[in-house]
Amino acid sequence: MLSLRRGRITAVVERHEGLARLEVDGTPCIAYPRLTGPIALGDDVLVNVQARVLHLGSGGFDVLYANLTRGLELAASEGAHVMKLPYTPLQFATRHGEEDSALSERSNGMPVVACSLHSQVAPVCAALVGLRVAYVQLAGGALPLALSDATRELRRRELVRLTIGAGACFGGDAEAVNIYSALALAHAQEAQVAVCAIGPGIVGTGSRLGHGGMAAAEALAATVGLGGRAVLAVRMSAGDSRGRHRGVSHHAEAVLSGQAGLVDVAWPRGCPFEHALADRATEVDVTDWREACAGLTLEHMGRGPDDDPWFFAAAFAAGRLARQLCEA
Repeated sequence: MLSLRRGRITAVVERHEGLARLEVDGTPCIAYPRLTGPIALGDDVLVNVQARVLHLGSGGFDVLYANLTRGLELAASEGAHVMKLPYTPLQFATRHGEEDSALSERSNGMPVVACSLHSQVAPVCAALVGLRVAYVQLAGGALPLALSDATRELRRRELVRLTIGAGACFGGDAEAVNIYSALALAHAQEAQVAVCAIGPGIVGTGSRLGHGGMAAAEALAATVGLGGRAVLAVRMSAGDSRGRHRGVSHHAEAVLSGQAGLVDVAWPRGCPFEHALADRATEVDVTDWREACAGLTLEHMGRGPDDDPWFFAAAFAAGRLARQLCEA
């Protein structure tokens, strides 16, 4: 059941392309004007409060559901007839890239880096500087591309040239019905490398397979099926203050199950974690990863490069391996 509340916009804190950060009756809220129409101070709105009220990791904000003042009877995008979020209260039609591009069913060896967390994307892309990189967002975390400050930063620095919302994700330069057509679209748009990840945050049930990071497995399978080179960004960590999650994450192990021999795995040289995965991985020099990532916002579960260096170094290694495959 939806948990909706009526209120008024009392502050507009930030505006970005596709995203606004607001306050509704003094409570933080985000809005996606491409869906709900323009917003202004004093607008009468409905907001979805459920994630904030239940402390479900939404970042402590509500989400604008409808603008009753200026967001009713909005017209669909011109020429749009394929739905995002179909048959839900949030369904909307948008033009998809498959409708406007001739897509090949083979990607001719295009390297694709699959990430199980959004916080891996920035260091991966830092290793790909100078290449035409397509970022493909997958369901498993936040669905709107506009929510990601990291993606905006990568676009500004031209570390990402094209963004694609696959499946339920939306708000990219192009939309795609699924990961297969998203990768085909990236190839058709002359991307040299594609980077796939879920959006900020992650859906999870605490089980080995029931988490959003498994979207990386779908990206790897699609890459192999299309004739590309699949590279996994291994999630590893120094662990939290209680020593939990130290070493290679069970996410990486679950993603690779059933992918033996089909996926390239990058392992950062000098990594202190012992794991069987290292024996089937390509060792990559990452001594310059900090310099390459200088100026980028790097954060993982509240920890930065000094707190959890191997998390970011491992992601950088995946980007560097993809670069080597691209230039081979």
